[in-house]
Amino acid sequence: MHGKYGSILARNWLENRPPCFEGQRLFSRYLTMRDGVQIAIDVHLPGTIEAENDRFPVVVFFTPYYRRMKLKPGAPEGTEDCPNIAIFRSLLLARGYALVAVDVRGSGASFGTRNGLRSPNERGDYLEIVEWINQQPWCKGSIGVTGISYLGAAADFTASWAHPAVKAIVPHSAVWDTWSNQLYPGGVMCRRLVKEYGNLMEALDDDRAEVRSKFPYFKGDYYDGPAPVDEDEDGSILEKALKDHVANFDMADFVHQLTFRDRALHTDPDFTSEIISPYYYANQTADAQTAVYTISGWMDGHYSRGAALRYQWQQNPHKRLMLGAWDHGARTGSSPYHNDKTPQTKALAETLRFFDEYLMGLDTGMSDEAPVHYYTVGEERWKSANEWPPAETNYRTLFFQESHRLGIEPPATKEAFDHYVGDYSCGTGESSRYNRLYAQNVDNYYSDWHDRDKRMLCYTTDVFEKNIEVTGHPIIRLYLTSDTQDCALFVYLEDIDKSGKVHYVTEGVFRALHRRIAEGHTNIPNIGPSHSFLERDARYMTPGECSEITFDLLPTSWLFKAGHRLRIAIALADSDHFSRIPDGVIPTIEVYRNSIQASCIELPIIES
Repeated sequence: MHGKYGSILARNWLENRPPCFEGQRLFSRYLTMRDGVQIAIDVHLPGTIEAENDRFPVVVFFTPYYRRMKLKPGAPEGTEDCPNIAIFRSLLLARGYALVAVDVRGSGASFGTRNGLRSPNERGDYLEIVEWINQQPWCKGSIGVTGISYLGAAADFTASWAHPAVKAIVPHSAVWDTWSNQLYPGGVMCRRLVKEYGNLMEALDDDRAEVRSKFPYFKGDYYDGPAPVDEDEDGSILEKALKDHVANFDMADFVHQLTFRDRALHTDPDFTSEIISPYYYANQTADAQTAVYTISGWMDGHYSRGAALRYQWQQNPHKRLMLGAWDHGARTGSSPYHNDKTPQTKALAETLRFFDEYLMGLDTGMSDEAPVHYYTVGEERWKSANEWPPAETNYRTLFFQESHRLGIEPPATKEAFDHYVGDYSCGTGESSRYNRLYAQNVDNYYSDWHDRDKRMLCYTTDVFEKNIEVTGHPIIRLYLTSDTQDCALFVYLEDIDKSGKVHYVTEGVFRALHRRIAEGHTNIPNIGPSHSFLERDARYMTPGECSEITFDLLPTSWLFKAGHRLRIAIALADSDHFSRIPDGVIPTIEVYRNSIQASCIELPIIES
């Protein structure tokens, strides 16, 4: 269907797609799953009056964060009771979409237990609920799924069933591989995330208001736990559901058992990180029929890598990717050169436009655009490309040199190395890419980064004579010895401006144990060197013996301006966020920079 919207420029889509409904019709109920577990859902229909032949495209949200809050008596009129989906409800409902919000099993007002961070049982619920929606008289027969983080991955899981009504999904800030994108980036446990996220989920699942209020997204003077469904007038059914949640898994215990990608739970040999990851269920049948728009940002934890993996795996000609200068959920802008107060607006506008194209059947002009959109920090400009990384990207190698320099000349000496004693006081602070992942607000990313690298091993270029754009996934290649059998490597890419101030650009995390080059799952594309993270490929280092350790840094697009310098900073710990490896012993390493063992950084450069 081609309509009047086809000629509107993409940047004006939201303002030229005004609301056409006022108010909503909201009802809630339980749906009984195949195993008897009752799942709580809310249905939001556009408008306050039912009209003949009211049928709408439907957007679904599967959430463990409460589909809706119960409000205490005396709550002021207009108090938001759907903080988890409010931005999407405001965007979609008034523009003619019905919404369905679901408390996943073991959460909110739903019965059942959660035996892991998602499970095959939960994925099965998604299919049953989609089928129920598709049979309702208010459903037009076109269904989309979206949401941020957990909800975004749920969109992947739903699409993997290849239900014919699921036409489009928009995963915002969502993992592709739960193990490496969230729990064990580079094989190192993101300990702070595991701890804090576990505290949040326990507070929500057990309805512990005093703990829940410590997390800004769930703090509200008038919030009184999950909302009961309509039939539960006295809350007695909800009370029974909450008793089920007591048996939910413990996040820390759960994650500590998954030390390798293929390591299973002690109590279930079939429960590995694979079955809680979207990639495991991805299939070309579903990919061919469901259009996917992946949205992430440069400071989106390691989810930006997940976004790249998802996009590279897909074959659907309607796939799209957006990478912005923002954080998890695009809540805060991350460019030090531009204070973007509303980064979410662009991500939301694209979500609406995508659903308008594939659920509403409107001509939005997307077919005339390149599928990849990314923001270059420093240049402060959006760009487009036909693939990610862009085809015009070429790698340029900068070698570690004497006097801690970084340059294009390969080292000529036969024996040269730099000695570095690890410092477990190294950390990335409270304004890092990780803090938002466990529902904490960050206003200015890495505003306190300057001088953090003084405790690290650094290599710095000369002043650039012209602008250099780094866009893609940098690759670090280290030749090193260690006096321990294992260690964790944290490599930071920095921009030093004319005044000498150091800006964080991106980073890579890697556990030396996983250094062996080995193919992983076929649904996880190679970005840089291929590491399986499987237990069979793990190799301890021999102290004093040189090892090659090569891995990619997280994606970025950053303009290093003329007059600036680029620096690589290497640490053996981020004690603010990651587990220490080895714990209780501080490693000492020697990084080689000779003609045979030439440590270097390979930068993806786009020539101007």
